[in-house]
Amino acid sequence: MSLFTESLYFGQVVIGPPGSGKTIYCRGMQEFLSHLGRKVVVVNLDPANEGLPYPCAVDISELVTLDDVMDGLKLGPNGGLIYSMEYLEANLDWLESKLKHHHDCYFLFDCPGQVELYTHHNSVKNIFAQLSKWNFRLTAVHLVDSHYCADPAKFISVLCTSLSTMLHVELPHVNVLSKMDLIEQYGKLAFSLDFYTEVLDLTYLVEHLSLDPFFKKFHHLNVKLAEVIQDYSLVSFVPLNVQDKESMTQVLRTVDKANGYCFGDQEERNLQAMMSAAVGADFQFSTTLSVQEKYMEATGKTVEDEVMDV
Repeated sequence: MSLFTESLYFGQVVIGPPGSGKTIYCRGMQEFLSHLGRKVVVVNLDPANEGLPYPCAVDISELVTLDDVMDGLKLGPNGGLIYSMEYLEANLDWLESKLKHHHDCYFLFDCPGQVELYTHHNSVKNIFAQLSKWNFRLTAVHLVDSHYCADPAKFISVLCTSLSTMLHVELPHVNVLSKMDLIEQYGKLAFSLDFYTEVLDLTYLVEHLSLDPFFKKFHHLNVKLAEVIQDYSLVSFVPLNVQDKESMTQVLRTVDKANGYCFGDQEERNLQAMMSAAVGADFQFSTTLSVQEKYMEATGKTVEDEVMDV
């Protein structure tokens, strides 16, 4: 009989491509939740993670590490990560024995960054399914670097990857555009921020992409990809700046709504106190929410004007 039979356990599985900010997100969310009074533990499921910046309650490196797999089996990084996840799947009793020591906690699972693990391979999907059988109510938080918004071709690719991940992982899903505090460094966006977060009519994006002579010959392919994304009508994004309390609150509330977590009155009071104290603190208050306005002010255009320019 499973060790998890009496209570529900809530948490997040943090996934996304390498460099999308998963580990930084886990550290920031752990600190944020701790200030709210939520007892939280972080579980590192990435065998390639070294020098973790957060206190780690369960670490897969005690079971398997990527370096050992690559050296012992003469595999590359991708093959090593796949083997490591298959090894964890075959030793779920180890994971169960580690998790059982943390009762009444909220869990953050820091996962590997190899995209294929969430779009084609089944081991991670099976691990998540087993966690669900152990009464874990999890939300998949899929981080995507916001710099992809500055390149229409890459953004369409990100949309396809996000959709494939949502369909394959089979968990309540929240897509997040990370590093919003750095988005202005990546260049001018072709459209307003809402266009990317809400994934509005992709026809405009395809037409904008066809202005590039290189991508013009792929116009028909891009049209079909856009149709697939819009036919499912599943992909949207929540903007995130881990230094912005409003942004973190928005992400947390979206995640809690997705997995059914209901916080108590004390946590709500802590959240209100934290937000009221944010003005004048060292957080970049409202930075994320002002990105769109900055673009509009710089160009002197409205959203409709930008669409008409295409």
